[in-house]
Amino acid sequence: MAPTADPLPLLEQLIAIDSVNPDLSPGGAGESAVAGFCARWLGERGFERHKLERRPGRPSLVAVARGTGGGRSLMLNGHLDTVAYGTYDGDALTPRIHDGKIYGRGAFDMKGGIAAMMAAAVRATTVGGPLRGDVILACVADEEHASFGTEEVLERFTADAAVVTEPSLLEVTLAHKGFAWFEVEVLGRAAHGSRPDLGVDAIAKAGHFLVALEELGRRLAASGGHRLLGPGIVHASLIEGGEGASTYPARCRITIERRTVPGETALTVRAELIEILDRLASTVPEFAYRLREGLHREPFEADPDSAIARILLRQAERALGHPPVIRAEPFWTDCALLARAGIPCLLFGVDGGGAHADTEWADIASVHRVTDVLAATITEFCA
Repeated sequence: MAPTADPLPLLEQLIAIDSVNPDLSPGGAGESAVAGFCARWLGERGFERHKLERRPGRPSLVAVARGTGGGRSLMLNGHLDTVAYGTYDGDALTPRIHDGKIYGRGAFDMKGGIAAMMAAAVRATTVGGPLRGDVILACVADEEHASFGTEEVLERFTADAAVVTEPSLLEVTLAHKGFAWFEVEVLGRAAHGSRPDLGVDAIAKAGHFLVALEELGRRLAASGGHRLLGPGIVHASLIEGGEGASTYPARCRITIERRTVPGETALTVRAELIEILDRLASTVPEFAYRLREGLHREPFEADPDSAIARILLRQAERALGHPPVIRAEPFWTDCALLARAGIPCLLFGVDGGGAHADTEWADIASVHRVTDVLAATITEFCA
């Protein structure tokens, strides 16, 4: 492997740069320093660079190796931000190598993928001559919170296909769940705790809704659901209400998260909730509510017969020595945004563990293996 295309020293440098997402952890460093490092590293290797920074201090970087023309373009997407390291066991920003693993915040989620895609792009565009198609690296901000980085990138850049390098244990992810957040406000009437004739207990009324929500979860679990992802799921994640021990609560707010599978949308989830709430309003005395829609993201499903899927699966089988495991994720990724933009994509990344945990690590051999697969995929797809 050429020295300029070795992902391990690159990964060590990436881990050492604080890039905690400040929307998750107020005071977090954000992506400026790590995006600047990636821009310098790729610029020294001939990539044109575009800094996108609609939100000050929260940049994404798009680096492009232009092809000679007439070939397909491929985007590699990975996020620069990490979760916090306040409870990390040891120094989260000092990479440590032991027993074939590299430790540090972001090693697995997902600076291992960033290092692999950067090294692979350099190798594919320098070894064996120029490619016909463009190679686009999207090193994005904010995936850990709301993914405004990939959204901003897709306003200005597109490609014929994409690979998201989130960690996948050297397996190929062809589907993942989406999510929809809703807030249900159950309305009561405030009164002194001694006057049940005047008050309506919003918290007690909310109990009827929570029981109905649990029943919805059981119905979903029994439905079978998607062939790879199984059924959608629902849970109450936050609850707030009441003003004092001697006061009937005037409101109780419940935040709902509904994890969705292909075929389910925020609109279908809203209809589910309204059906439950309207039934309660007609059967439970003095039950009243407001429903507010929050953030929602679509589920994702790749076409296994797309060109990018066929090429990456073939290259992964060649590198691994066996057909790669096909998997689906219960969590959300930026694949859904790429697919919504009309870019066929899938997810492939490193092995390891400890995402969002007190100890995080990536398997070093897997970082090299992902680099090999991505470089071969770029070469074949963009040739």
